[in-house]
Amino acid sequence: MAKERKNSYTLLLTIATASFLMTFMASSVTIALPSIGKDFKCDAVLLGWIVTVYLLSVASFLVPLGRIADIKGKRKIFLTGLFVYTLASGLAAASPSATLLVFSRVIQGTGAAMIFSTAVAILTSAFPSTEIGKIFGINTAAVYAGLSFGPVFGGFLTQNFGWRSIFLLNVPIGAFIALLVGLKLKEEWIEAKEEKFDLVGSIIYGLALVFIVYGASTLELIFALFGLLCLTFFIYWESKVNDPILETKLFKENITFSFSNAATFLNYSSTFAVGFLLSLYLQYIKNLTPQDTGIILMVQPVIQSILSPIAGWLSDKIEPRTVASAGMCTIAFSLLNFSKVNENSPLSIIILNLMLLGIGFALFSSPNTNAVMSSVKRKFYGVASAILATMRLTGQMVSMVLVMIVFSVYIGNAKIAEAKTHFIVSMGVLFILLSMICFIGTCFSIARGKIR
Repeated sequence: MAKERKNSYTLLLTIATASFLMTFMASSVTIALPSIGKDFKCDAVLLGWIVTVYLLSVASFLVPLGRIADIKGKRKIFLTGLFVYTLASGLAAASPSATLLVFSRVIQGTGAAMIFSTAVAILTSAFPSTEIGKIFGINTAAVYAGLSFGPVFGGFLTQNFGWRSIFLLNVPIGAFIALLVGLKLKEEWIEAKEEKFDLVGSIIYGLALVFIVYGASTLELIFALFGLLCLTFFIYWESKVNDPILETKLFKENITFSFSNAATFLNYSSTFAVGFLLSLYLQYIKNLTPQDTGIILMVQPVIQSILSPIAGWLSDKIEPRTVASAGMCTIAFSLLNFSKVNENSPLSIIILNLMLLGIGFALFSSPNTNAVMSSVKRKFYGVASAILATMRLTGQMVSMVLVMIVFSVYIGNAKIAEAKTHFIVSMGVLFILLSMICFIGTCFSIARGKIR
């Protein structure tokens, strides 16, 4: 029993470290964007694509890889993801052009999809249901610790060693985690060994996301409409095939699962762009260094990582929807406050709003994960984990697409340094839109129903 317990916590340490690495990279790259833009002479829209293409890659592969993990083994897919992610990080560091950097981010996103699609499912399989809220809280704390340290170390590395050092740092860390998994974790989790993989559905799903995002971000509506058509056909296909990659019954017959995932999607649609916008605002408008920008942006994830285990524990004691809904309402209020920021706003206002945002995120994240995973049977853990991660990533992607649409309208192909007034206007418009999306998400969170 003691040995089994030790192995479980070794597993938790490994998953949490991998979760830390993923978010560390995401928040570090955001800080480095102005430096990347200077090196490669990127406009505002291309800078957005460096972030968005990673999210698109992750979102496109999450559900198919979650299904493959259920059939072939979660440990196997998790370990493969670590290798792919580490290799792509080295490729990104060596990229001689923005085009090759974008390409390496696609590969990096594929590896991250393997990790995201299995991490929560492995934890759910390895720990008893009475501890799941606490375990999710610890893992969520690791996620936001990565978000906390990412801006600080990312800013330090960018300022002193250049933006490529951020990608290089991921190589030894990723290799270490892969080695730890290979040596210490021998157990495999296979929940659907005899079932088949739906290749056709996976292709249709990927095409739908690619065309919708490309069409929306470039304002080419014909592509977006074709993507929506693919998505409609995908839903029809999945309802007819024997072994679907996306179990539509989970949405049709389980209101808690459906509304919790909708809340996740709307939450991340409304919040992911915050770090991107504030990084540009603090460096271009307030003329702060990457390092100082990182120190300010770390406020939100620090608050979040401190409070997440408490929120997770709380969701084991009372209804998760109560805690999560309070968090989402707090986030919406914070976003509305950000819409009033201009070039003369004091830094204290930015910091206070980031603290409020951190409190809201902590109250939402781990209780919402608890609600999703507690609402499904064990055989659906892999798919449910992948769907939850897909909602998170597609939400982040939508957030960035909104940014690129508004930037295209207000800034166009101009460099931000040459269009500061237009940038401030577009930022205000975006924060109003994001707060409205978050208020809608709060309604879904409240309406999700009870799990106890």
